[in-house]
Amino acid sequence: MLTGLNHLTLATVNLSRSVEFYVELLGFRLAARWNKGAYLALGDLWLCLSLDENRAAEQPADYTHYAFSVEPHAFALLTAQLRLRQVIEWKTNTSEGDSFYFLDTDGHRLELHVGSLASRLAQCRLEPYAGMEFFDPG
Repeated sequence: MLTGLNHLTLATVNLSRSVEFYVELLGFRLAARWNKGAYLALGDLWLCLSLDENRAAEQPADYTHYAFSVEPHAFALLTAQLRLRQVIEWKTNTSEGDSFYFLDTDGHRLELHVGSLASRLAQCRLEPYAGMEFFDPG
């Protein structure tokens, strides 16, 4: 039986640049590093950065992305810091809760999000998406 998210592995074409991005800009802690990878931690989240030159040729164009929780009081400052570093924003937020959508140094689609599944479902109960059904008590 599944118990939750175990870890994320992201392919990178420049390991040093990616480690710096996640540690310096997003506050991850570097736990281990080797020639072709690194393990980082953020709370209970385990992130693996894996050197993969094939990543440079791939151009993901779908909505797949990785969202990190951020406290409401820290959202504006962190977003401002990312904009100062001229990260690329790939989407504008149109849903409940503050969100900032940006690319990392290898083009992975990331999001900073203030909110939770409970807050999203509460908003969706007020303004449901087309064809939306709810399966838990609200």
